[in-house]
Amino acid sequence: MDLRFTNSPKNYNDMKKSFFIFFAGSVILSACQKTTVTDSTKVAEEQTAPIAGRRCASVEVLNEQLKADPGLKGRMDAIEAFTKRYTSNSKLQRLSTVGDTMIIPVVVNVLYKTASENLNILQIQSQIDVLNEDYKGTNGDINLVPGTFTSVTSTGMKIRFELDAVVRKSTTKKSWSTNDAMKKSAQGGIDPTSPTTKLNMWACTLGNSLLGYAQFPGGSSATDGVVILNSAFGSRSKYAAGYYISTYDLGRTASHEVGHWLNLRHIWGDANCGDDFVGDTPLHTSANYNCPAAGTRSTCTGAPIMMTMNYMDYTADACMYMFSIGQKSRMEAAYAVGGPRATLR
Repeated sequence: MDLRFTNSPKNYNDMKKSFFIFFAGSVILSACQKTTVTDSTKVAEEQTAPIAGRRCASVEVLNEQLKADPGLKGRMDAIEAFTKRYTSNSKLQRLSTVGDTMIIPVVVNVLYKTASENLNILQIQSQIDVLNEDYKGTNGDINLVPGTFTSVTSTGMKIRFELDAVVRKSTTKKSWSTNDAMKKSAQGGIDPTSPTTKLNMWACTLGNSLLGYAQFPGGSSATDGVVILNSAFGSRSKYAAGYYISTYDLGRTASHEVGHWLNLRHIWGDANCGDDFVGDTPLHTSANYNCPAAGTRSTCTGAPIMMTMNYMDYTADACMYMFSIGQKSRMEAAYAVGGPRATLR
């Protein structure tokens, strides 16, 4: 059965007051230890292998979609051509960023087998709050960006995420894979709500130690959106009583995956010293994990210091806290007039 929550409060503090009575009798989940889930007794049989390091399957899913859809490559090539025209034309960028903030309605689809997996509204809202801070560059840890990168750190992105609805569905499945079944009611999942005008996010238990994946612009609207491991959805620092896995409990998995949804690539270009199509991010040897030492250098040409704190790397939540100005321009191109996410306007 689908349960839909609409017209959600937009302010976290107001929401907290609104739901205080409902949640006052809830059992506060105990704090988790490293690589374990908060309510371990309930989740042990459901949760797959512990998360040893961030893993995002967006590129793997894209490769499968390219095989299945002969027209996808052409659509993505056209999107890339538009993005290059936009990011290289300062006049277009000025025209696109004046005026009102771009508002993105978010539908959160919750698939749950246990009570813990049925994320409550405060944990869900904490994730929306993290997205707004991270994309605007108002997150409290942005001051940790090293001097090497302060001049290219993105702030003031004119974008706002607003919780539009929560759809809930009970399931007997222990975990979901990358075959998009969670996005299809016929396969036990939840169909996306108005995917051309809203960002759909699915919070569910994922197998194979996966934290999430997203669909890049250009794919089918029937599967468009972002999938996040339920215990990596939301922020423990904003709502401590939620259902979390350690290391990935500050909401940065969604910041990473929504970046893909807005057409960002992994910062290492998914190849040693690969291309992420952004000029102000340094070449990375490969993905970085956990919390690398300050000043970690790549082995790429020129041995640059790597931007390990970038949301599009694979570091721990506490050690990623910035987008670059070039990444900001690339995302703005996605929802500019003529861009692949322009229907959100």
